[in-house]
Amino acid sequence: MNLKSLLDHPALRWLIPGLSLKRWLLLMLFGMVLIALGAGYMVVEVYRKGSVPSVFYYLTLQFWPRWLRAVLVGGLGMGCMLMGFYQFNKSLLNSVREDDQPLVEKLWQQRITSQGPRIVAIGGGHGLAALLRGLKKKTTNITAIVTVADDGGSSGRLRRDFGTLPPGDFRMCISALADDESLVTQLFQYRFGKSASGENGLSGHSFGNLFILAMAELTGSFEKALLESSKVVASAGRIVPSTLQDVVLCAEFKMPVDAERTAPTQARGESSIGQVGLPIERVWLEPNDVPAFPEARRAILNAELVVMGPGSLFTSVMPNVLVPGIVEALRETQAKCVYVCNVATERGETDQFSLEDHVSALEKHIGKGIVDFVIVNNHVKDSFEPPVGVTIVQPAAHIQTSSAQMVLVDVVDDATPWRHDATKLAEAVLNLLR
Repeated sequence: MNLKSLLDHPALRWLIPGLSLKRWLLLMLFGMVLIALGAGYMVVEVYRKGSVPSVFYYLTLQFWPRWLRAVLVGGLGMGCMLMGFYQFNKSLLNSVREDDQPLVEKLWQQRITSQGPRIVAIGGGHGLAALLRGLKKKTTNITAIVTVADDGGSSGRLRRDFGTLPPGDFRMCISALADDESLVTQLFQYRFGKSASGENGLSGHSFGNLFILAMAELTGSFEKALLESSKVVASAGRIVPSTLQDVVLCAEFKMPVDAERTAPTQARGESSIGQVGLPIERVWLEPNDVPAFPEARRAILNAELVVMGPGSLFTSVMPNVLVPGIVEALRETQAKCVYVCNVATERGETDQFSLEDHVSALEKHIGKGIVDFVIVNNHVKDSFEPPVGVTIVQPAAHIQTSSAQMVLVDVVDDATPWRHDATKLAEAVLNLLR
């Protein structure tokens, strides 16, 4: 049996370097030695000056050499310590854990991930949540910069009714970075159905959105609400908005030759952009001079790696990098900047987009020279039918219009081949640092 297989045992994993436990175990052991030494002095004093019954001659094995008695007593003592330590770990420590993961494994993971690389993830929606779900297993030094342009569904209703920033994308990030898929995490994602009376009420709202809204009212600010909400589900890393200002995402569309003259050329609001059904020429924010959230800028400047995407290109990634302070930080940072291209196109937003179309659209809005790497899925499955209106983005070794390096890697989810796999994607991102 080799050393690795020994250290795989739950009890012996406590001895692995990096847990900051051995120093205290050694201190405890040293204290026990001192206590034993003090007790030994007392026994010797009684043995030499006191009178003990003759039976103690046999109980203390006086008829054996001292060295043999020392080995026997020392071995018994060591055996008792190891057995006690094993049972302590098994019965007490494992009883206080909240899931099936041993406490030592959780502690080890926390120690390792706390020393992981500093990564900033920019985006929103399910794409960003998938990336965060994979990265949290490798590092807790994560900062998620989330768009505040969402105006649809539950988030849009709360934004209009209470004048708050849209909490939906933040809720998904908090859940993705949660310590485990506990009942509290599931509760954050729970969405209310229609009431028995047929009135709207809470219909369509998720509990997490309402919780963040309530926390914002209690703490007095949206950013504090995110921090406190993250603590509730023990989320790793930080989640911050790209700006604290209320912004509206606007789009201008390309007009095909055969398009009807009544077709709109522009749209206001993130939720309405995808409903037009025309190719998007450009997007912008109104107002377009909002200040970036300072923590978001600081995170980008201090990062080792900045990741944009995956997710809706025009409505999740773009609204963040359109904030002037964010794009300036991307130009100034020493970190490598990565764009994760979507595995497939998105209906109403990137219809029929190629890999080059995705990268060109991003660089058209933020400028060339910022993106260092583009992660592209190269495991294209032909044996499945993608959803209606969705096409798979084909990989390419290079793009003529961009200086970014293409990183071709399998990052597809085998169950849903038009989406990213969280673990594969995180590994591909981290490999850029290695």
